Amino acid sequence: MNVFRRAGSFFLDLVETVVIALAVFVLIYLFLFQPHQVRGSSMYPSLHDGEYLLTDKVSYRLHQPKRGDVIIFTAPHNEEYDYIKRIIGLPGETIKIENGKVFINGLALDEVYIPNDFTTFAGSFAKEGYNVLLPPEQYFVLGDNRQHSSDSREWGSVPEKNIIGRAAFRYWPVEELGSIKEPDYQAITSQ
Repeated sequence: MNVFRRAGSFFLDLVETVVIALAVFVLIYLFLFQPHQVRGSSMYPSLHDGEYLLTDKVSYRLHQPKRGDVIIFTAPHNEEYDYIKRIIGLPGETIKIENGKVFINGLALDEVYIPNDFTTFAGSFAKEGYNVLLPPEQYFVLGDNRQHSSDSREWGSVPEKNIIGRAAFRYWPVEELGSIKEPDYQAITSQ
């Protein structure tokens, strides 16, 4: 009889532990961090196909997204997919792509996170030499691998409500383990 009582007590303790662990996992997943996988080469060389990231879902409840942040967002024209891109333009700013460079409010963007030989071509939304004014709560995003990225140049700005969070931490592959670095620079130059 004692054995059955102990076995029952052990089983109830095990079920209680599993339920608590699942509840904590769900709370963390829904409100704090969410895993995402990089698919494709649009963020190369900063991120590589197949890498796994943790998305910080809390930061943007405390402050606005900023230029240079790598974000995960629901694709504006296909809400079944999440995209990973870098914020280039902020609400109220004017973006122009001209001669392979990005200009914000008339000043060239200093993009330290992409190689010098990467060229930014215009698209069907952000046409060569034309200004694009970003409405309130809208962000202009680009992939770092400009020649292989579907981004704001083609389909326009991203509404703030579509932003899931900021790419905060790379956890796979192990040799790339670490935080996703934000550019530490003066974003716009006077050139």
